[in-house]
Amino acid sequence: MIIISVLFFSAFFGGLSVFIVKKDNTKLLKLILAFSGSYIFAITILHLIPGIYSSGDETIGLYVLGGFLFQLLLEQFSAGIEHGHLHQHKLNDHTHTEKHVMPVGVMASLCLHAFLEGMPLAGDHGNYLLFGIAIHHIPAAFALGTLLLRADLANRSIIIALAIFAAMSPLGYILCENIKNHSVIDIHQYFDKIMAIVVGIFLHISTTILFESSTKDHRFNRQKIVAVLMGVLISLLNFLIVGHPH
Repeated sequence: MIIISVLFFSAFFGGLSVFIVKKDNTKLLKLILAFSGSYIFAITILHLIPGIYSSGDETIGLYVLGGFLFQLLLEQFSAGIEHGHLHQHKLNDHTHTEKHVMPVGVMASLCLHAFLEGMPLAGDHGNYLLFGIAIHHIPAAFALGTLLLRADLANRSIIIALAIFAAMSPLGYILCENIKNHSVIDIHQYFDKIMAIVVGIFLHISTTILFESSTKDHRFNRQKIVAVLMGVLISLLNFLIVGHPH
């Protein structure tokens, strides 16, 4: 229940905050992105990659590569909202955000992305993965909310869309958890492959965030470095506390 609540409310409230802070690309949002990108990158390197390769499956790298390319494909429909950015030229070219029209392509790709990220939480990956997914969804939901506001949708429609997006990771977790507990199929044999796909997605998202969050403002760059180091430090503390992957 804690996992479901954290996944849902982090994304839902992150999206609802767009009604309070109606400016995208604010410095605060960029700092949150820098922190989340560095944290996700660090947990991927320290925890997730050693964990999936410890299975001894020589084909596991294909799933990592597949996840990376799959995220690249998803971004053709979502314009990169997964990593909290709103690229106006991409939105115009790919998402077709007409006024009063729900951007179905963006919603579908974001929901599939979030659903896949929730699935590995039914395995033994610790709270560091939960925290990483939750903090990653806050700026993504904020960017989605901003896009929906730009489309001049009714507030009720925006809230419903944000709730649907917020429910996707919990649904992915619930599905895997139920299969694990109530099926004769040993789903544990697939967790490393599922996790490898998520690793590929995380590598794409985290590196994109870190490369795109730069600015010409040198003072902000110093703040960004602090945010990045904080993300890495927290991941290192998790690594020391949780221990090495088995």
